[in-house]
Amino acid sequence: MIAQGDLPAENKARVAIDLGAESCRVSLLRWRDGGPLIELIHRIPNGPVHRDNSLHWPLAAILSGIEEGLRKAAEQAPEGIASIAVDGWAVDYVRLGADGKPLREPYCYRDERTLASKDAVDAIVPPKELFCLTGAQPLRINTLYQLLADPACGIDAHAPWVCLPEYVLYWLGGKRVAEYTNATHTGLIDLETGDWSRALFERLGLVFDAAPPIVPAGTVVGRVQGPLAALDAFSETDLIAPACHDTASAIAGIPVSLESTAYICSGTWSLVGTLVHKPITRTEAMEARYTNQGAASGGFCFHTNVNGMWLVKQCMDAWSTQGRTWTIEDLVREAAARSAPGIIDVDAEPLLLDGNMLERINHELSLRGFATIPDVAGNEPLFARVIFESLASRYASALTHLEEMLGRKLDRIHVLGGGSRNRLLTQLTAQRTGLPVKAGEAESSTIGNFAVQLAAGSRTLSIEAVRAWAARLCAS
Repeated sequence: MIAQGDLPAENKARVAIDLGAESCRVSLLRWRDGGPLIELIHRIPNGPVHRDNSLHWPLAAILSGIEEGLRKAAEQAPEGIASIAVDGWAVDYVRLGADGKPLREPYCYRDERTLASKDAVDAIVPPKELFCLTGAQPLRINTLYQLLADPACGIDAHAPWVCLPEYVLYWLGGKRVAEYTNATHTGLIDLETGDWSRALFERLGLVFDAAPPIVPAGTVVGRVQGPLAALDAFSETDLIAPACHDTASAIAGIPVSLESTAYICSGTWSLVGTLVHKPITRTEAMEARYTNQGAASGGFCFHTNVNGMWLVKQCMDAWSTQGRTWTIEDLVREAAARSAPGIIDVDAEPLLLDGNMLERINHELSLRGFATIPDVAGNEPLFARVIFESLASRYASALTHLEEMLGRKLDRIHVLGGGSRNRLLTQLTAQRTGLPVKAGEAESSTIGNFAVQLAAGSRTLSIEAVRAWAARLCAS
């Protein structure tokens, strides 16, 4: 437990920005009677947009929304704001021109331009070798495949780049950096050194000097500059790189030990795994689609990427265009009363792509010999039930592989993220895995973001300090 005397001396507010594929959030932490209170100040709708047959992120809209949220935070925190930190999804990045401004909107990782570059990399560095070197599952969404695809899109390969969460820090006045947990998702980090693999850059023909320097979680990268610095609340505000990858932040936000616990970070993607002290790069780990990503305070998040609530969101968007609007709460409730005609492989390549999701799901059902579902009003919960049953089945197989690779059994599952509110999926997961499932914080990434800020402020970024702050924040 953290004593009153251990609170930040200045008792100023802090801001966490969490970039999500469906929405971006600005949250404010203030102190009341010696305790922390967290409030969601502003939410910005988000999603990839189609531009000239490609998928991009609407960067200008995201930044405009963040600025609006930060101005709201300044109004509500007359005591001043000690720091701002940003976490978000991995692998996507912004290329910068000579003036330090974006060359163009960043591509979304789901864009199909990496199909060709993935094949090109596999011919130069076989996936097994790449996995052993970097610990990262060689998925075509990874940064390295995107960087290689840039020249074919008319983008200067020598232009400096910075991943999206760190770009927001840069935009606010910070230095251009790559925070370690986020950098491990690029597929370009040497596991042995914890730094960029110069040899890999050279083999792939990537420009090494275009990459930003790597810093550890909790690093202060500058102070707020520009128009926002004119506001009293931001006159002395540090910019902190927390665990910039949202999953690493979410794991940092778990207030208990994960020694015998699996986590499922359930959002657009579902990440199923646990914390390990050393990376696991055996062939079976790669074949089971596991990856090793840096954790906030040492060790690795060892997990597999499972296609997640993206499937539901794609279906809901399609129904909405036909005037069949559903909330996720209503969809979950109605799905609980239905029976699925079968389960599908949620990680099938067609289901990772944008558009035509209802047709894609029916195609996967047909491939497995199950009846398809007519896409008519009233059948929406049937599609949802198929997705939830299939996700729970995939979680169970992922956990079986996880225990085999660890050589030991896990006792329970901790579910984080928006999916933690889905009681049906939680129940199905418990049934399929035979393990007790605890629903954690829906906004665990924000909790972990603040926990790292506070632990960094005390100059003690240890797992114990981060966990202690996470426990304090979760109890508030």
